[in-house]
Amino acid sequence: MFATLVDGRLTMAAPKKKSSKKSAPKLGPKNKGSNRKAMLLSTPVEHIDITKFDARPIIDAYGKMSFTSRDTGRAAQMFNLMLGDPSCSIVLTLAGSTSAGGCMHVYRDMVRYGMVDAIVSTGAAIVDMDFFEALGFKHYQGSQYNDDTQLRDLYIDRIYDTYIDEEELQHCDATIGEIADSMKAGPYSSRAFIRQMGAWLKGKKNRKKDSLVEVAYDNDVPIFCPAFTDSSAGFGLVLHQVRNPKSHITIDSIADFRELTDIKIKAGTTGLMMIGGGVPKNFVQDTVVCAEVLGIEAEMHKYAVQITVADVRDGACSSSTLKEANSWGKVDTAYEQMVFAEASSVMPLIASDAYHRGLWKKRKARRFAKMFKD
Repeated sequence: MFATLVDGRLTMAAPKKKSSKKSAPKLGPKNKGSNRKAMLLSTPVEHIDITKFDARPIIDAYGKMSFTSRDTGRAAQMFNLMLGDPSCSIVLTLAGSTSAGGCMHVYRDMVRYGMVDAIVSTGAAIVDMDFFEALGFKHYQGSQYNDDTQLRDLYIDRIYDTYIDEEELQHCDATIGEIADSMKAGPYSSRAFIRQMGAWLKGKKNRKKDSLVEVAYDNDVPIFCPAFTDSSAGFGLVLHQVRNPKSHITIDSIADFRELTDIKIKAGTTGLMMIGGGVPKNFVQDTVVCAEVLGIEAEMHKYAVQITVADVRDGACSSSTLKEANSWGKVDTAYEQMVFAEASSVMPLIASDAYHRGLWKKRKARRFAKMFKD
């Protein structure tokens, strides 16, 4: 019994019985009937095509300038040295959101034209961005000044000045779960799972063709995401495990480390082209140390370029400058270049310069994905 106030007097009343049924929370945009969302998602991001413009004159001019321009020119020179070295295998690392911001086809074409032999990435760049667009969805030009509370009400996710439809992103999550449901239960490296994503795309008609995941699958270029579940993949894999509590797949990040180290050992001479830093950068650099722990001598990464806006003064710089990495036995200092710039402003120039100089035409495809039996 409890007391309640009726007509100004306290009255004893029995408590109401709670319903045994739990109502599901109402999810989704709060303003479904509004055309505000359609207006905000009306200008798709267009991905730059490195084959349609020749950046060689700009890169040549940058090399004669100072500051970030000269650093960019030297980074392009380092990348061309990698491409021109027949013994060098090249690893591309991706962190940050340049794929959503217009560089998605830059990385795809680097794979298509044989400029890249393996990729280490954040899960977001591969799943939330590339695979998301492969499903037929888009990223949109937006504004960093719009009210984020209103964006949330409309189910619009913001990456600085770029928008994603959260409802479409949840479809991407669910698709990852469906792919996992179709696989035999057990542990998989992220590489093995992403290859399965590529195979899945090949069997679908209603898709955007030639995504990075699909082109990497076609060219046997392995993609590793050592923090795979820190992305839409994570939500999809949670759905998969909830649906299959006793028989589900798991992502084995240790297998990722072992497999990528195997690639480093087989490759010998290696060059790194790194967009941003974080886990992908540190992961690929650590393969040299991992080989040493296994009792196998592996040479330091001979060439290395990193494009970042991270500060060096807090001891981070997305896991150290390249010169600092030398003290750990990871990167040689003879051919390294840091470029402190926002990557979408300089990477298309570096990639276009390399494409038009044409050194990639003489490179032999490594097809490292064939090393593994999935």
